[in-house]
Amino acid sequence: MAAPAHGIDMQARSRARRRALQALYAWQMSGSHMTAVIEQFRHEQDMEVADLDYFEDLLHGVEKNVEALDESLRPHLDREVAQIDPIERAALRLAAYELKFRPDVPYRVVINEAIEVTKRFGADHGHSYVNGVLDKLAAELRAVEKQG
Repeated sequence: MAAPAHGIDMQARSRARRRALQALYAWQMSGSHMTAVIEQFRHEQDMEVADLDYFEDLLHGVEKNVEALDESLRPHLDREVAQIDPIERAALRLAAYELKFRPDVPYRVVINEAIEVTKRFGADHGHSYVNGVLDKLAAELRAVEKQG
């Protein structure tokens, strides 16, 4: 098991992102209230090894800022947000939230985690699309970090 960096269990964070992607997908597809989706996922057994606070922060953050996140993504997309595969859309929104509102998470971690969850749950080449979009978004939102 990897040692925590600055008191953060990185594996628990990765699991939180993976489960947040699934929860965001469920929210996008069902139209259910985010609180109900979170409660459903909190009661699943593998959530006990995920960073629950981070899981909830991601989901509430995306829900609260979805229009602003989509607006940030839009210039880097080749189609409308609604036309993007739902898994890829969820991964892009989660990563956009982290890039925009979680400067404590390095942009490389954000992009890598988004690529990995898209490889696991998305279409065959979805991870390449997500990588391209997020690389451009990171250059915009994290220009100083990316240049350094």
